[in-house]
Amino acid sequence: MAKEKLLKGWKGDIVFLIISLIVVFVVHTGLKIALHTESPLVIVISGSMEPTFYRGDVVLLKGVPPDEIKPGNVVVYRRPYTRYPIIHRVKNVMEYNGKRCFVIQGDNNWIHDFYPLDLKEFPYLKTYLPLAEGDVLPCIPEEAIESKALLVFPKIGYPPLVIRERLGLG
Repeated sequence: MAKEKLLKGWKGDIVFLIISLIVVFVVHTGLKIALHTESPLVIVISGSMEPTFYRGDVVLLKGVPPDEIKPGNVVVYRRPYTRYPIIHRVKNVMEYNGKRCFVIQGDNNWIHDFYPLDLKEFPYLKTYLPLAEGDVLPCIPEEAIESKALLVFPKIGYPPLVIRERLGLG
C-alpha cells in the first residue's frame, strides 16, 4: 500500500512536470506569434536601465516596424560582438537616406550607445557611413532593432539569472 502511494505520487509528479513544460512551450510559442518577435520575454541582466528596470525584471516585448519607434520608447537591439541583446531607451531618431538611426541610452548610463561600424560583416551599414564617428555610429541602425518593451514583471527573472551566473553561463 505504501509502495503504491509512493509510485502514484512519483508518476503524478512526472505528469505534472510534462504538462507544465508543454504549457510553457505553448505559451512561449503563442507569444512569439502574437507579438511578432523571436524573444517575447527577456530578463534584464544589468543595472543600465535603473530605476525603470532592475536586474532580474522580465520585460514583455513586441516586434514593431522602425517607423513606429519614437523617442521615449524602450527598445531591444542586437549589437555585433555582444552576447545578449541590449534594452535601452530611445532618446532621438535620426533620418538618413530613407533609413532611421536611433540615439539610444540606458536610463542609468551617462552616455548614449555606439554601434560598431563593421562593413565587411554588416554591409548594410554603408548606408550610415556619413554618420560615422571614426569606426562607430553614434546611433543604432533600424536593422538592429528587434522589438519594443510593452510591460515589465518585476524580479521574476532573478532566480534563473542567479542560477545561470552561478553555473558560469551568464
